[in-house]
Amino acid sequence: MTIAADARAAVRACPFVYDGLRAGVLNYTAAARFLDVGDAEAVGAALRRYAEELDDFSGDDAKGRASVSMRSGVAKSEDGTGLLSVGGVSFAVGGGEHTAIVATGSFGAEALEAALGRLRTAGVGVVAAAGTEGSVTVVVGRREGPDAVRAVEDAL
Repeated sequence: MTIAADARAAVRACPFVYDGLRAGVLNYTAAARFLDVGDAEAVGAALRRYAEELDDFSGDDAKGRASVSMRSGVAKSEDGTGLLSVGGVSFAVGGGEHTAIVATGSFGAEALEAALGRLRTAGVGVVAAAGTEGSVTVVVGRREGPDAVRAVEDAL
C-alpha cells in the first residue's frame, strides 16, 4: 500500500481524526505522529490532501427534529420485550434502578453516535444503547437521567 492509502486506512480506524480532518481543526503533523503509519512529514501531506476531498463538518450531521423523553424505573426484562433489547439483554419500565432516554424524530441511525459522544463528554455512564432510523434509546443510571436528557437533546 502507499503512504496515502495507509494514512486513509488509519484515519478510518480513528473516527475522531476523521471528524477533525472534516472540521479543519487538526494539526496534520501531530495527527501523523499519532497514526504512526510512516514518515510523519509524508503522512501529514497525505492527510492534507485527504482533508481537501472530504465534505465539510458542520457539527449538525446527526441533527434533525427530535422529541426526547425520560422514563424512570427501568430494569432488565426477562421476557425480551421492552424499551430496548441488545445482545439478548432487554430493558423495560418496571421498578428498576435505571433511566431510559428515548428520542424519536427525523434523524438517521448515526444520531446514536452523536448522542453517545455527547453523553461521554458529559461524564454520563451508559448501561445500554441502540439506534435506528428515527429512534435512539439509551439506558443510564437513575441519578444521571436529567443530565442524559440534556446531553441527548443537545446532540439531536
